[in-house]
Amino acid sequence: MQAALGIVFHFIGGFASGSFYLPFKKVKNWSWESYWLVGGLFSWLIVPPLAAALTVPSFASVISVTPGSVLGLTYFMGILWGVGGLTYGLGIRYLGMSLGNSVTLGYCAAFGALIPPIYYSLNHVDGKVSFHELLGSTGGQFVLFGVVICLLGIAICGYAGMIKEKDVNAKEQQNSIIEFNLFKGLAVATISGILSACFNFGIEAGKPMALMAVDSGHNPLFQNNVTYVVLLWGGLTTNLIWCIILNFRNRSFKDYSNERVPLTSNYLFSALAGTTWFLQFFFYGMGESKLGNGASSWILHMAFIILISNVWGILLREWNGVSRKTQLTITIGILAIVASVILVGYGNSLS
Repeated sequence: MQAALGIVFHFIGGFASGSFYLPFKKVKNWSWESYWLVGGLFSWLIVPPLAAALTVPSFASVISVTPGSVLGLTYFMGILWGVGGLTYGLGIRYLGMSLGNSVTLGYCAAFGALIPPIYYSLNHVDGKVSFHELLGSTGGQFVLFGVVICLLGIAICGYAGMIKEKDVNAKEQQNSIIEFNLFKGLAVATISGILSACFNFGIEAGKPMALMAVDSGHNPLFQNNVTYVVLLWGGLTTNLIWCIILNFRNRSFKDYSNERVPLTSNYLFSALAGTTWFLQFFFYGMGESKLGNGASSWILHMAFIILISNVWGILLREWNGVSRKTQLTITIGILAIVASVILVGYGNSLS
């Protein structure tokens, strides 16, 4: 039952992450950095403490008594995760949307799921599952097999995206080759994927705060909400600096007060996007409290994001006009991701 609840919570979180960008599509005549910053202020600064206040009322006192080393490491992981998010765009530039997405998310899924148990194999911590424990148990073997199937599904979805580009717009494909650089693209996507996985490491680094919240009598279901406050400060720092640099460079500060655009709706849709983005980790924390923050939780989170994103692509008819081969390929990729979710959930239930 606990595993089933964990999967449900991760699905809701994945749905939020796979859907958060939709409100941004309603923003009119704003530069990317403008609506990204407004949405980010809700994602990283406004909503996290509100969620913590509602679920862990004493979160501020927990943070105040947390050792500086824990706060510093958690914040630093947030900064690295923020850099990973910013370099994500470069990977897309050099590899294209489909290949860039699949490589980046593949690295993020693999490193985020596997490095924590490898770390705990080298540095034993009571209550944490090490990599050799995963290998040595039937449940752990199912989890690791699910990780492999998920990565395979990501690769298949990426391949489907590549042949879709050829099907739909050959001219655009040719234009994208102008900036295509496999070496640079793979290098940047690797860096982005690894650094994006630092969010998972940040949850581990901030676990003492979560445990203090539980020891203070708060519901374990929401224990990570106090960690998110500090972790997302790091993401805010990185993205705030870069967006302001772009505001200066592109002279887009006027976006925030330009009366020629629908300011009210732009702010509302940006806020909605930012809030929806945070909900992915709000529910991730709930799922993690049921499954643990090992390979199970992270791979389920990534799998559901990719699954929901592709479903939205189908519903929005982004795959219309492609060949039957492309349709079959994306279907196989989605089914592989669904299979990985089932395998990981089953393996976790055995554990």
